[in-house]
Amino acid sequence: MRYRTSALLGVFALASGVGGYSQVLDQTVPLELHGDLAAQMVEGIHHYLDEATGAVAGSRERFWKRDYRSVERYNQSVATNRDHLRRIIGAVDQRLPATDIRLAAASPEKMAIGFGDGYKIYAVRWPVFEGVDGEGLLLEPRTQPVGRIVAVPDADWLPEMLAGLIPGVDAGAQFARHLAENGCEVLVPVLIDRADTWSGIPGIGMTNQPHREWIYRMSYEVGRHIIGYEVQKVLAAVDWFTTRNDGRSVPIGVAGYGEGGLIALYSAALDPRIRTTLVSGYFQQREELWKEPIYRDVWGLLREFGDAEIASLIAPRGLIVEASRSPHITGPPPPARDRRGAAPNGTLEDPPLDSVRAEVERARFSFDRLQAGGQLQLILSGGGRGAPGCDAALSAFLHLLGAGAFRVPGASPELALHGFDQAERGRRQFNQLVSYTQRLIASSADRRNAFWSKADSSSPERWVETTRFYRDYIWDEVIGRLPPPSLAANPRTRMVYDEPKFRGYEVVMDVWPHVFSYGILLVPKDIRPGERRPLVVCQHGLEGRASDVAGPQASEAVYHHFALKLAEQGFVTYAPQNPYIGEDRFRLIQRKAHPLKLALFSFILGQHQRTLEWLSSLSFVDPRRVGFYGISYGGKTAVRIPPLLDGYALSICSADFNEWVWKTTSVDSRYSYMLTPEYDMLEFDFANVVNYADLAKLMAPRPFMVERGHNDAVAPDEWVAYEYAKVRWFYDTRMHLPERTTIEFFDGPHEIHGQGTLQFLREQLLRP
Repeated sequence: MRYRTSALLGVFALASGVGGYSQVLDQTVPLELHGDLAAQMVEGIHHYLDEATGAVAGSRERFWKRDYRSVERYNQSVATNRDHLRRIIGAVDQRLPATDIRLAAASPEKMAIGFGDGYKIYAVRWPVFEGVDGEGLLLEPRTQPVGRIVAVPDADWLPEMLAGLIPGVDAGAQFARHLAENGCEVLVPVLIDRADTWSGIPGIGMTNQPHREWIYRMSYEVGRHIIGYEVQKVLAAVDWFTTRNDGRSVPIGVAGYGEGGLIALYSAALDPRIRTTLVSGYFQQREELWKEPIYRDVWGLLREFGDAEIASLIAPRGLIVEASRSPHITGPPPPARDRRGAAPNGTLEDPPLDSVRAEVERARFSFDRLQAGGQLQLILSGGGRGAPGCDAALSAFLHLLGAGAFRVPGASPELALHGFDQAERGRRQFNQLVSYTQRLIASSADRRNAFWSKADSSSPERWVETTRFYRDYIWDEVIGRLPPPSLAANPRTRMVYDEPKFRGYEVVMDVWPHVFSYGILLVPKDIRPGERRPLVVCQHGLEGRASDVAGPQASEAVYHHFALKLAEQGFVTYAPQNPYIGEDRFRLIQRKAHPLKLALFSFILGQHQRTLEWLSSLSFVDPRRVGFYGISYGGKTAVRIPPLLDGYALSICSADFNEWVWKTTSVDSRYSYMLTPEYDMLEFDFANVVNYADLAKLMAPRPFMVERGHNDAVAPDEWVAYEYAKVRWFYDTRMHLPERTTIEFFDGPHEIHGQGTLQFLREQLLRP
């Protein structure tokens, strides 16, 4: 029923041109677009992002200033890019000093858990951060090693599989074992896997999110990432190898497959101590990143980096790209009655050979310019579909490493100890990263305070002046900024309502190619010639429609026709259609946008820029008295749009305001978005930059209000009151404008109450 609303309005418009009134507003042309305009809006944004993604590789060079005159100059010239990569994958924490590997052994006589041809196998741990260890296996040769290698398995391969101790990986793909048989000291870390066993809050709710997604979600909010954490574990192993080299220096390398190939590639790009890298079953063109599992979502990655650009950070060191089969992933674990909430998309398939070749050729340019063309090699395993770690790939890897000729693998090693618990190790690794991330979240308020330390609140004027940087930073770095609307507005309208006290018009305007804004304008009939009225932008919530808040036929529930009722009170109102509609179809906008350093709100901001521009031009609207009133997802909009756009004179956040960092990251509350499929809520590094109180303060000295029902399940009253108290204090003690902020609690659910807010609108907008 809801999806047919726009079509019905179009039919109603044809019958509404009565009483001599024009069906079209002055200085607009007739709106002839029909059908589901909200769905068309979402598809238009998808079209824009598809085109932008297709063009992104051609625009990356603007971020690079490569100097090929020498290796030293080259490394200096790409240092900024290396720092950018480190930041966006969250590999930013100071590692603990390298200490000796700790053996996981019950007793000295049972230290080794396996024996192979010329080496022993130990279960080991090594320090990474406070409370976080790397764990896995150490394959230690009986003689002096010819190289030291971190061999990174796919996320669903145990180190014991890669070493040949237990079944699960074909003998030909056990490259950790093969490297040990060739005289290398090999450290095999365990990665966080794709099962969902521990993803959830026991006693409250469990999810089908892969463990990697569970950690990705919470870490993304504090500028960290499951990718960065695991890169840090590899680099902590390199730290240890480096200390080992103090006695006898041998080359250090990294080899990885699948998810391990990703980790190996990024590790080598960040750390020049790694002489040679082998990447299997991963390297390819990356423009379809949004189709991969969400735990590979990296903020702004594709603007600056494809796999070739990351490879260029390895040049002129050695890089072997092995075209092999990839892990096959069809999505998260299937949902069950008691397990839901995973991002429902995300697949992994074999990298197309044409894609692998094309990306290697793009990478080759940097190697060739550095006279290191032989340091980049493409090896095909089984024509590009074979197992990882084929003899040719390992032979090339050892050759570039300077570790001698490759020897054909021998027999599988013997397992000496059967009591080692791999499942407990996996749980320990998972819990360590959860605990570490939660500690970062708990201390994020201190980092926010430090970030805001240069904002001067000594007067409203100084506050506005000194917070311009913060507005720009939030728009650029947290939300993602698109260019200003690039198309002429070309406003099109048609009258859809002719009620006793107002007329209603559907309005469509162009913003960018394929992207338009759409809404419903309600104009009171008693406006006198030359009179300019205040206007209230009335924003619907998740899966809502403009007609839900402005249409006479809409249900009374939740929205209570608040745009319509305000129009009857004499306000001009405008109900914009925001693109958070269509369930996972609109959420996929986030998946496509994030790699381009954009988000859903990047588009919403542009739509509101265009909307404010047009509304302010209307002869019956006072552009100095345009307020915003949004509920639910519209309340989320209320703290992200008006603070950044000067055209809004006031903002009211209904049924959303709360302690947002807790809301998006909590692992002990039933209110947490960690338990829901709403992955569109994620904003990179949000917790270190801003929270809802900070966003509300950016409204100052403009008025700001919160509307809150006691029975609203978005968050508990305590969270709302705690976060709003910071806003109240700021308006009272810093701005000395206590009359410009308030909160109304009412005995009700997640809905528009429309009483205290109406009084607030009258007080703040009806003044001359």
